[in-house]
Amino acid sequence: MKLTLPFPPSVNTYWRSPNSGPLAGRHLISAKGRQYRSDTTAAVIEQLRKIPKPFSAELSVNVVLYPPENRRRDLDNYLKALFDSLTHANVWEDDSQIKHMEVSWGPLIPKGSTEITIREFINETVTGAAAGQ
Repeated sequence: MKLTLPFPPSVNTYWRSPNSGPLAGRHLISAKGRQYRSDTTAAVIEQLRKIPKPFSAELSVNVVLYPPENRRRDLDNYLKALFDSLTHANVWEDDSQIKHMEVSWGPLIPKGSTEITIREFINETVTGAAAGQ
């Protein structure tokens, strides 16, 4: 399965921690993070033309992030929002199913974008080792 999704917020803006009130001290998904989850769910349903039945197998993912502007970024800061949003969108049961991933930067594009390819994980290392015995 290949999906084109919005560019995710950084983990630094995905969470918020209120300092006062009944939620003080808790870590919550920020308004920006909640909007990203909604936008991701809408993009998944639009591309698949249905609400997906979640993958239940172990998975391998290939992610290409196309940033909206040229500035220094940590590649790994964008995966939490992306993976949590795909869980929320019912693409997979939980992101703990991801057993292999490749992540890279693509070229700049206006507004940014993300391409993710999701496949069932086949552990060739274990399969190959067992075959050689």
